[in-house]
Amino acid sequence: MIKPKSFLYEARDNVATITLNRPERLNALTFEVYRELTDTFAALRGEEGVRAVVITGAGRAFCSGGDVHDIIGELFSRDMQGLLEFTRMTCELVRNIRTLPLPVIASLNGTTAGAGACIALAADMRIASETAKIAFLFVRVGLSGADMGAAYLLPRVVGLAKATELLYTGDFLTAQEAERIGLYNRVVSGDALAAETRAFAERMARGPGFALAMTKEMLNREMEVSLDTALEWEAQAQASCMQHPDYREAYEAFVGKREPKFK
Repeated sequence: MIKPKSFLYEARDNVATITLNRPERLNALTFEVYRELTDTFAALRGEEGVRAVVITGAGRAFCSGGDVHDIIGELFSRDMQGLLEFTRMTCELVRNIRTLPLPVIASLNGTTAGAGACIALAADMRIASETAKIAFLFVRVGLSGADMGAAYLLPRVVGLAKATELLYTGDFLTAQEAERIGLYNRVVSGDALAAETRAFAERMARGPGFALAMTKEMLNREMEVSLDTALEWEAQAQASCMQHPDYREAYEAFVGKREPKFK
């Protein structure tokens, strides 16, 4: 049973919802939040009944990044090994999101910055409110723009030229601009965000879980291989899906003119 202490967690109707819950600090991350998020995304692999995951924030921000006092100030006292322990943990969080065999939807309710932007980027899809500006702020505080997988994932989402600009400048993008370049999948009014996200998550949860997991795995694996290798992997993945009960259920539902009931 997943019971985090540093943020909210709810599992209902096959959808798990994680809500960052430090609104007075714009949901800035602490060491505890980082650790619990990392462990939660690992634990979701074995959470029976969960078929899609939503991560969002309370208040007027999704996540403003690492807490200046609770994290950044404390890091000055660490040596190289201590700093690596922290940065490797933040990367472990991204790894756990990307390798979770479930659809992960970031519901961006407001300001999304720094590590918060990287968490959103690691999700499979981003649905944002009109006020959800986003920035990869790292260079503006003297850090590399290559943090938590940003230099790997962002060029694959928005292209190398735009990713370079965003990581070099740390500038904020409006929600409309983020949607235009493909960083956000869709932008909706703030009042509609929760309902739109929930509807999409439930749609994913009703879908063929094995096929969706296989699709996510192939999207991850095929980023760095030749076309011939990708084609062979896809041939094997599709053959595996054809042996799964969901494939027959989809066929029988079509023949019977009914909605499929995937298990």
